[in-house]
Amino acid sequence: MSESVFSEILSGLYDNQVVPYLGPGVLFDAVSKVSGAPMPADSDSLILAMNGGKPMAPKLMYEFPRAAMNQELKRGRNFLGQFLDKTYRDTQYSRAAIHDWLAEWKPNFVIDINRDTQLQDSYADEEHTLIVGLARVVGNEYRFKIYQYDGQNYFEVQQNQVDKKLPILFKPMGTPRPESNYVASDADYVDYITELMGGFAIPDFLKEYRKGKKYLLIGLPLNRDSERMVMSDITYDAGEHRGWFLRKNPTDKEKRFAGKLGFELIEADCKDLLEQVLTRQAA
Repeated sequence: MSESVFSEILSGLYDNQVVPYLGPGVLFDAVSKVSGAPMPADSDSLILAMNGGKPMAPKLMYEFPRAAMNQELKRGRNFLGQFLDKTYRDTQYSRAAIHDWLAEWKPNFVIDINRDTQLQDSYADEEHTLIVGLARVVGNEYRFKIYQYDGQNYFEVQQNQVDKKLPILFKPMGTPRPESNYVASDADYVDYITELMGGFAIPDFLKEYRKGKKYLLIGLPLNRDSERMVMSDITYDAGEHRGWFLRKNPTDKEKRFAGKLGFELIEADCKDLLEQVLTRQAA
């Protein structure tokens, strides 16, 4: 990562013109406080955790939503919610360094496709707005819930009740807090992405706020359709140059997709980003 590009990115982040978009890689150093095992975050580790540590058939190992769909059909949709609650609500993990960095400066808007609560923990002492993705809900045309956090508790609010001065945490794939809602299986993603493309999975105030913003894709692989489609629609309305894609050893498919959307590839990972942050802070 060249210093000039990094300086541009960091300045944009701190000025709230560049939005952090967090993928599973940001949790690379989060481990269970009991067992020391890494937090399941990426597709493979989630599949293994869901299946008792055993690999599933190769076609199911391709992507977590596909494996989750298989288990939903066998065990019911509640099984997935219980598994994700156990993983992200009931297990205590060490703090990820990326989240400690975000907590230092608390950006105005963060997108986090992980289902853990570390981002929310970073804002535990500050009022904020939380947007949580939903899928396959009855009697609701929207695919999100909006909560306001008053410094102690969350309470649900409607779009017209949102305090636009507060930081926005967007968790499109869900979270166990304040209540468990997840987008996990293939059927969930199909429903969520369909409504995302139709404009019903993002609140109107956020559609306005995101216009012209750039994004920094951190720890986000772009080699699977589900994550690519979600990211493509969430970052809609950015400029021609949507931002930067941090990825060491990207595949040709990832390079083409990122380039097509207007993301500049930077062959670096979360550790490299943290090193650059520390270097800048020490200067």
